[in-house]
Amino acid sequence: MPLSEQEQRLLDEMERNLYQHDVDFVATISGQRGKPNYTWMALGALLGVVGVIAVLVGISLQQPLIGLAGFVMILGGVLLALARPKSSAATPQSSGSRPAASKQGFMDRMNERWDKREEERGR
Repeated sequence: MPLSEQEQRLLDEMERNLYQHDVDFVATISGQRGKPNYTWMALGALLGVVGVIAVLVGISLQQPLIGLAGFVMILGGVLLALARPKSSAATPQSSGSRPAASKQGFMDRMNERWDKREEERGR
């Protein structure tokens, strides 16, 4: 069953207030912490490949320290590839406030349309 215009208006207003006032909660619920950093992913993959090569060299030369260093490089590469930049935590705040500003004009128009319909019904 579709929402009435008043219910849709209230839902939009609640969503706008949520994005404006509780940005951390929205980021936690949506699971989006920002865009992935493809440079870090490429560097992490490169570090992982170098680590695999180091592990293989350590095994072939029977040098456990080289193998251990390779394992640490693989682990560091994976962590680097999966890491998000700290500045991306601010992304939901900036993007959360922008749609609210653009929706304000839309909401005003919707309120005016609602008021017009209520006046026409009252006549």
